[in-house]
Amino acid sequence: MPDGLQGAQVISRAGRVLRVVSEHSPDGVSTAQVADEAELTRPTAHRLLTSLAAEGFLDLDTAKARWHLGPELYLMGALAAERYDITDFARESVETLARETGESAFLSARRGFETVCLLRIEGSFPVRSFVLYEGVRFPLGVASAGLAILSFLTPTEIDSYLARESLAERWGAQHQAAEVRQRIAETRSRGYAVNPGLLVEGSWGMGAAIFDEHGRPAWALSLTGIESRFSPDRRPDLGRLLLEQAHIVTKRLQKRAADSPQRR
Repeated sequence: MPDGLQGAQVISRAGRVLRVVSEHSPDGVSTAQVADEAELTRPTAHRLLTSLAAEGFLDLDTAKARWHLGPELYLMGALAAERYDITDFARESVETLARETGESAFLSARRGFETVCLLRIEGSFPVRSFVLYEGVRFPLGVASAGLAILSFLTPTEIDSYLARESLAERWGAQHQAAEVRQRIAETRSRGYAVNPGLLVEGSWGMGAAIFDEHGRPAWALSLTGIESRFSPDRRPDLGRLLLEQAHIVTKRLQKRAADSPQRR
């Protein structure tokens, strides 16, 4: 294997390992679990885990034999947060969604071809859905946040993604490309996405995209709850509220970009 290709493969595998460990925070994860979820042999997973720990990207709890994110990632994350973390800009809108609807409200960010949940705030309704929680990842087009983001990518990007990803293999026949395309068309028409219990039966979600200063969908606000709370009569009101708050956050981000010293 050429050196460049081998190096790219190592980086790809290391990235998968880091993502698996992050998905198990704060409880940590065993070597065997990392190997299984990153689709690696156990010796390969152990070598990567050990190497990443040596660089400070991971930390091993020797008493429990579980891997955790390391201090170097914290330092890098703190530096990257100024550019990528919009939690402070969106928190008020997430709180508004939870307060006014009674449902669980979320902020998710696009990371490549996935979404990562960054913030969850519970509403007042006592029966909740626990499909989404902070740190969980879903491919674009699966949960409502990812569907909202995917729907507003360019047609070329959507075609390339759906041709490459086989969502139905893991997420079920309801995620065949033709069905995802239909939901994309509906999302673009309404402005907001609806997930009618496609991940967990009876657990519904709705989402609206937040756009960066270049007009690209980069984050999303969403609501989840039980099916009876997302009746046909109520969905338009929930959708309008999601779009209203997503627009507010988008405007805040555009103002931040315009006020940035780098733009002066």
